Amino acid sequence: MKSRDWFLFLIAGVLWGIPYLFISIAVNELSPTIVIVTRSTIGALILGALTIAQKTFFTEIRHWKLIFIYAIGELIGPWFFITHAQEKLSSGLTSLLVCTTPIWATVFASIYGDKSVWEGKRIVGLGVGFTGIIFLVGLETFSNIGNGYAIGEVLLASIGYAWAVNMIIKKLPNADLLAINAVALAITSLVYLPIALFNLPTEMPSTKAIASLIVLGVFCTGGGFISFFLVIRKMGAARASLVTYMNVMVAILLGIIVLSEPITLGILIGLPLVLVGSYLASRKHESAVIQ
Repeated sequence: MKSRDWFLFLIAGVLWGIPYLFISIAVNELSPTIVIVTRSTIGALILGALTIAQKTFFTEIRHWKLIFIYAIGELIGPWFFITHAQEKLSSGLTSLLVCTTPIWATVFASIYGDKSVWEGKRIVGLGVGFTGIIFLVGLETFSNIGNGYAIGEVLLASIGYAWAVNMIIKKLPNADLLAINAVALAITSLVYLPIALFNLPTEMPSTKAIASLIVLGVFCTGGGFISFFLVIRKMGAARASLVTYMNVMVAILLGIIVLSEPITLGILIGLPLVLVGSYLASRKHESAVIQ
């Protein structure tokens, strides 16, 4: 990749790595469904306004039935499964399971016709990066595996992430992905709204909680999807899914910087492995780049 492409990749990793911090702040005062509805609504408004200005929103909204299926796989399903599973699993194990997304994305990309995902260097990169994630989240993660059903939920969410993007690109190859995601976020907000209405806060949330919601909506959702789909254009869906590796790395670095969490030997070993693995796994022949 060119340096500009790497910059976009890192931006996407940062924007999707910081939500864990702000979600933890917001859910201290607000229900998870309130957080989902708020960030989805803000993200939908940002992407909707952008794509209406570009005159693509109303073109893509005609595919709302297909977008609804995409929303189930990319947003509605995973957010439900991961939220429910985290009641039984440690955050480290949850992160590790979510990081299987690039593996599933490789399988689906191959099924949909991109055989370049099986290049030797890329497969080695996937393995190196995933090994780095294991070190980052800590080997002790495996000492308390937890509930098998909950593990299945997170794996199903990871499969959904991988399948949904590959599916929508295959079904609508010339579509504006930002417009599609604007509609998908609006659908997600509407699906979760009835549940959220039964979980309204009894007191006015603090400034910190409100600020966290704004950051989640504007930067992590709106900005996150903009940068992610720019990365997809450059790398393809399977390679763009490597952003999940970067998410964990960013989340752990934020824990060190913001929460004064200790720097462990696992972090010192895992960080370079994630970077090297991401570099190897993201490389792609020019002929295989999605236009």
